[in-house]
Amino acid sequence: MRNVSIKARLIATLLLLSVLMVVIGYMGLHGMGENIAGLESVYKDRVVPLKDLKVIADEYAVNVVDTAHKVRNGNISPDQGVRNVQSAASTINSTWEAYLGTVLVEDEERLVAEIKPLKVIADEHLDELIDFLNRNDMEGLSQWTISDLYDGIDPISEKFGELIAVQLVVAKQVYDDEIVAYEATRNFAIGLIVLGLLAALTVGWILVRAITKPLGIAIEAADAIANGDLTRNVDVVSTDETGQLLSALKTMNEKLHSVVSEVREGTDVIASASNEIAMGNTDLSARTEEQASSLEETASSMEEMTSTVKQNADNARQANQLAASARDQASEGGEVVGNAVAAMAEINTASKKIADIISVIDEIAFQTNLLALNAAVEAARAGEQGRGFAVVAGEVRTLAQRSAEAAKEIKILIEDSVNKVEQGSALVDESGRTLEGIVDSVKKVTDIVSEIAAASSEQASGIDQINNAITQMDDVTQQNAALVEEAAAASKSMEDQASNLISQVSFFNVGGHAASRPKAQNRPTSRPAKRAPAPRSQTEPAAAKADSDDEWEEF
Repeated sequence: MRNVSIKARLIATLLLLSVLMVVIGYMGLHGMGENIAGLESVYKDRVVPLKDLKVIADEYAVNVVDTAHKVRNGNISPDQGVRNVQSAASTINSTWEAYLGTVLVEDEERLVAEIKPLKVIADEHLDELIDFLNRNDMEGLSQWTISDLYDGIDPISEKFGELIAVQLVVAKQVYDDEIVAYEATRNFAIGLIVLGLLAALTVGWILVRAITKPLGIAIEAADAIANGDLTRNVDVVSTDETGQLLSALKTMNEKLHSVVSEVREGTDVIASASNEIAMGNTDLSARTEEQASSLEETASSMEEMTSTVKQNADNARQANQLAASARDQASEGGEVVGNAVAAMAEINTASKKIADIISVIDEIAFQTNLLALNAAVEAARAGEQGRGFAVVAGEVRTLAQRSAEAAKEIKILIEDSVNKVEQGSALVDESGRTLEGIVDSVKKVTDIVSEIAAASSEQASGIDQINNAITQMDDVTQQNAALVEEAAAASKSMEDQASNLISQVSFFNVGGHAASRPKAQNRPTSRPAKRAPAPRSQTEPAAAKADSDDEWEEF
């Protein structure tokens, strides 16, 4: 059973439960079919015949006898009586034939055999009744009804009553049989359900045990590996899926044991070698630092000298820039003054033109006034017909006078503006001459400062070349020191990684003695000396540096 796969066990369990479900379902359907058949038999062979027999009995005992009495008493006519008897006879014969077509039990066959001769007698009585009715013999009908009618009807009615009782007895028997069959089917189904439940519980318990026990072993083995215990032995107890899982865990445990053992041995060697490399790099770094320190002192001295020369060059350059700026501003001022003189001259010319225009306007207003006066005189001569023209002429004259007054005021203002513009032009001319003298002086100062700046630049360039050579030597030494430091740091990092790896691998227990972890020697980690910045001059430049257009180098 242990070597059967869990898949096969689950399929077998499902098949077993499916077979039980099919059997139980078949038994239920079979029982329902038998119940339906029993009900059909009861309906067709008992209920329907019971109805038919009741109809036949009623036709004999009620319709035929009732018709005879009603005709004798005059309640219905003989013709109606004949139709009633014939209808009853037809119903009796057809219903009797239908009953004989059903399934008859032994008691029914016996009673049918007894009824057949009685039915012949009853049919003869019906023929006699019809004969009396056709002949309309009421006296004979009354005597025959009293003496002979019941002798032919009562015996067959009693036998039909017995047949009806047989139907009830047989229906009760069928019911009892169906009850017994139902109880048997129910008990069998209950037995199958109980058997299936027991089988399911048993197989389920076996499956659960077969799955959970190996899984428990697998969980314990996984927990042991997670806790670093690689010495635990994993027992494989089956070849099913759980057995395959245990086998894989066992193989993984063995592989991990082997790998961790080899890693622990390798980390010891790596840690020892990295320790030796780190010590060698530390010594090399110390010697490189000494060389770098000597070069740095020399470079620092040259930087101080370079800084001083650069400061002088910067001051000369800034002075040159200030002088050039003053020269440019003075030149710009002269141009502005010239432009102002020209503008004021133009304003003076424009003002004179405006004065001329105002004079023209004044003359036009004067002439308009004269024309308006003449028009008024002509309107006065015209009398009433020229009154409207006189009013218009008066308004035109008023407007002409106002225009003349405004023109006079504007002319006065323009003349005043012209005088002031002439005064301003004189002052601007004098300022222009003064600025020309300033520009000449500034040009001379600029030439002198330019010569000083050129000499300082040449001196700074020579010192800068010397400083660049020393700086390059210092940079190479610094780079060598940095490379040595990086190598030392890498060796130290490798040693730390090896120690960390040993610590991590030590988490696993492989059953042997723990690998000895080499202890790194404590040693100072020297770093190459950083080049000190050159001392700054106490004198700061007075202004910002000039652009590259001035052809000065920045240091």
